[in-house]
Amino acid sequence: MRKNQFAVIGLGRFGASLARELYQLGYEVLGVDRDEERVSEMSPYLTHAVVAEAIDEEVLRSLGLRNFDCGVVAIGSDVQASIMTAILLKDIGVKMVVAKAVSKIHGKVLEKIGVDRVVFPERDMGIRVAHQLGSPNLLDYIELSSEYTIAELRATARIAGQTLRQLNPRARYGCSVVALFNKSGKVSIAPSADDIVDENDIMVVIGMNDQIESFEEAVGN
Repeated sequence: MRKNQFAVIGLGRFGASLARELYQLGYEVLGVDRDEERVSEMSPYLTHAVVAEAIDEEVLRSLGLRNFDCGVVAIGSDVQASIMTAILLKDIGVKMVVAKAVSKIHGKVLEKIGVDRVVFPERDMGIRVAHQLGSPNLLDYIELSSEYTIAELRATARIAGQTLRQLNPRARYGCSVVALFNKSGKVSIAPSADDIVDENDIMVVIGMNDQIESFEEAVGN
């Protein structure tokens, strides 16, 4: 089965963090930045990394971005470059365009030009921290939409030694464990039903917000 492909344009702090996390989750990730040093630093952590000027339409087309499932415009302080890049990605035909905004006005402009999702990293980080503070077993939290979330949950002693089949999150709660990180550092993408969950393992779970909350309560201390 083909892995989803993401293009992250702009490898500053936000873009680099996002690109690396997507790659670690098992997706194909292309990183693009005009800074050669940034590209060099990130290349070991991505499927491909390219030094390029994002506002050059021919360059973007040559990278085959129209075939990608999602393009993320993570350009920081250069608002004009951010907007131009988002317009080009829409024109090229990228299926979904997500863009980072540094202000409300920037965000409104991105919405007006048809960006599918506008991200405000500082605001969204506050939301994630609030969720983490409210639940000690919730390590990370990304809202995919108003209804769907992807979350990292720490396995507690309560479920230690059980297999995913025994936990059966899909049938009981409607959510799915899409990755499992165990204490030794082993990563299992799309784990099997026979994979055993040990205490302090990290489960990456995707589902509707209420489904994940129910699963989290059920497996908590």
